Amino acid sequence: MPSRLGADLVLLAHFLFVAFAVFGGLLLLADQRWAWLHLPVVAWSSVVNLAGWTCPLTPLEKALRSRSGGAGYQGGFVEHYVGRLVYPGGMPRRMELIAGVSIVVWNAMVYGAIVLVPG
Repeated sequence: MPSRLGADLVLLAHFLFVAFAVFGGLLLLADQRWAWLHLPVVAWSSVVNLAGWTCPLTPLEKALRSRSGGAGYQGGFVEHYVGRLVYPGGMPRRMELIAGVSIVVWNAMVYGAIVLVPG
């Protein structure tokens, strides 16, 4: 049971990390100091996708699931939990590249709209 709970907590943390990478720039509306935490998260998310790396949270979740007797999965976190919704036959590598570029472009637009445009 502790391993399954641990795996679920890692899964939740991973989802929150991804959500923060995508939407965290909006927190600059409240306080621009969020950028100090958000920009490294965006950089990490982009590099992981562009380089085809595996986020360390993925093997941790898989190990905890396996230890609790649960089934593991092939591929990475996004591919398993998000990609299969969009691409049931498997997520092509080019989609990882698009995700890596998109996270940078999206956040550049958000930062530009919030920080650079006087309001």
